[in-house]
Amino acid sequence: MSLTVCVAGATGWAGSELARGIAATDDLSMVAAVARRHAGQKLGDVLDEPRLTASIFARVDEALAQPCDVFVEYTHADSAKANVLAALEHGTHVVVGSSGLSDEDYAQIDAVARERQRGVLACGNFALTVVLLQKFAEMAAKIIPHWEIIDYAYAGKPDAPSGTVRELAGRLGKLRQPQLDVPLEQTIGIRETRGGTLAGSQVHAVRLPGFVIGAEVIFGMPDQTLSLRQNAGNSAKPYVDGALLAIRKVSGLIGLHRGLDTVLEL
Repeated sequence: MSLTVCVAGATGWAGSELARGIAATDDLSMVAAVARRHAGQKLGDVLDEPRLTASIFARVDEALAQPCDVFVEYTHADSAKANVLAALEHGTHVVVGSSGLSDEDYAQIDAVARERQRGVLACGNFALTVVLLQKFAEMAAKIIPHWEIIDYAYAGKPDAPSGTVRELAGRLGKLRQPQLDVPLEQTIGIRETRGGTLAGSQVHAVRLPGFVIGAEVIFGMPDQTLSLRQNAGNSAKPYVDGALLAIRKVSGLIGLHRGLDTVLEL
């Protein structure tokens, strides 16, 4: 039996690649898409993919009038929360690929998901290499007490840190707090050069041309360091396999689950 899917942001950089990925599967089918600029058109005409016959709607509530099993949120931080809550109210499971949502946002989403007995799988990054970065970092944090995180992204990325780094810092913070030999308030000079504190970790966000998105965790011990780094290029293809997996798995969940590894056997 095929799972039916609605993608918000289906003509965007990541959403369009995901839509093409769905078209190539035998067990998933798109029944609706959300993209204001292309509202009223067929998705396949916009993406030059004849297998995508879903209509494009300007608003999420219009798209959700077409019953679906899974709603994929791939828009922007300013609309993501409202879109997710609307999908849950329609009784739809949700996969979240947008970044910029806060812990408070996710707490509210979790409450609504549990009330509606639906699953939400939120991933700051669907790339399988990011999943491995997170797991390796958690392994290292159990042994090495010092670490800091660097968040790399293109110059125009407005949110900082990225959803990937927010998730990474949160995971490490649940394991332990990193050791700071010099407390931040004792910094001599410009305090901001020590980065921002997120879930106990010092995070440094780099926004420059030449980067797309990436994350690095540097662990330090006397006379040795360990650097774990993941980088993505200009294509959205690294995120398709993970997103397809999330769509297939989310209907078996109840409430909010953060990270693709929560549905993988790692």
